[in-house]
Amino acid sequence: MTDSGAVLPWLVIRQDDNGNRYRVGRYATQDEAQKIADGLDRHGHKQLYWVERTSRSARP
Repeated sequence: MTDSGAVLPWLVIRQDDNGNRYRVGRYATQDEAQKIADGLDRHGHKQLYWVERTSRSARP
């Protein structure tokens, strides 16, 4: 690990009404990311929120 911070492999993604996708945040665990996505989804907006795992990069 580098000094750049913790490993955050879980993303919360938002898709708006026009199909544009945005990364909302990065999280250490799937559970943490899902709680954020669920909380945002409860606001009743038309956007979609979901959780994705980033691909693991090869380490030397």
